Amino acid sequence: MDVRTLLLKQWASCLDKEDWFPPLEKVLENITLEQAIWTPVEGEHCIWELVCHLLFYEKRILLRFLGETANEPKAENNDATYRLPTETFQNWKETKQEYFSVHRELEKILAKSELEDLYRPIPDDNPLVLELKSLAMHNAYHIGQIVFLSKMQGAWAGKRSF
Repeated sequence: MDVRTLLLKQWASCLDKEDWFPPLEKVLENITLEQAIWTPVEGEHCIWELVCHLLFYEKRILLRFLGETANEPKAENNDATYRLPTETFQNWKETKQEYFSVHRELEKILAKSELEDLYRPIPDDNPLVLELKSLAMHNAYHIGQIVFLSKMQGAWAGKRSF
C-alpha cells in the first residue's frame, strides 16, 4: 500500500468511515447545542471547543498548502484555538459544516496531488504528507474525548454499528 492510500484511509476514518474509532461526522450527528457546550467540570473543554480546535489546525494547514497564508487562522497560543464563537445553534451548525468542508478539501488535495506536491514543504510546517499523518492522529485523540463527553451526557447511542 502506498503512502497516499494509507493516508486517505486514515483521513476518511477521522470523518466518515468506520474504523477502530467512530468517525467524527457520525459522532456529532445528533449533538445538540446544549450538549456541545456542556462540560463535566469548570475549565474543561466542551465538544464544540474541541471541534473548533480541530478546525483551527486543519484550516491552517489547508490555507498554508494553498499558499493563502494571509487568510490562515491565527491564535496567540494553543489555548486560543479552542475559542468559541457566539453560542447559538446556527454557529454550532456552521462550525461543524466548516470543519467537514475543510476536512474534505484536504482529502481531495491528498487524492489529487502528485507525490512531489505532497512532499513539498508547506510554509512554516512540514510537507503535507507528514502534516496529514499528524493531524489524523490528533483528530483520533480528540474524537475519543468527544465520544467520552457524549457518553457522560447520555448522548451516545447504546447500540451502534461500530
